[in-house]
Amino acid sequence: MKWILLPVAAFCIPALHAQDNILDELRTQKPGQGTVTIHQPQEIAALVGKPAQPDSITGKRGTLKATGYRVQIYAGNNSRQAKEEAFRIGAQVKEFFPDLAVYAHFASPRWLCRVGDYKSIEEADAMMRQLKATEVFKEVSIVKDIINIQL
Repeated sequence: MKWILLPVAAFCIPALHAQDNILDELRTQKPGQGTVTIHQPQEIAALVGKPAQPDSITGKRGTLKATGYRVQIYAGNNSRQAKEEAFRIGAQVKEFFPDLAVYAHFASPRWLCRVGDYKSIEEADAMMRQLKATEVFKEVSIVKDIINIQL
């Protein structure tokens, strides 16, 4: 099945710029090619190609998870003191960078505090330099992580 979809996707992607919707492109019959039939509710078809709408309760847009980079500013051990330290350092970061996302959490066997959601290592490096420039956060490093991308 993968080998069938790959040529279809490779053919359809360049033509997408001329079409409003990938579903329309897939349904278009072309001489010498197979036919694609899509079974889905009309509500889903109406959402394809449109930006995500804010949640009606929270007013926030959704997030996607992707592989990216974060700047690690603390790695402790498996103790209550390490937990408190991870959250304390996270609060310190918020004092310097109020809009920066801070993630203090337990990843066995230690407590971590990481900041940011960066798609590229260059973006993470720029933040790492800013953190070092404060002279408060000394042991910072860039780590690969699953990041949140706001829609």
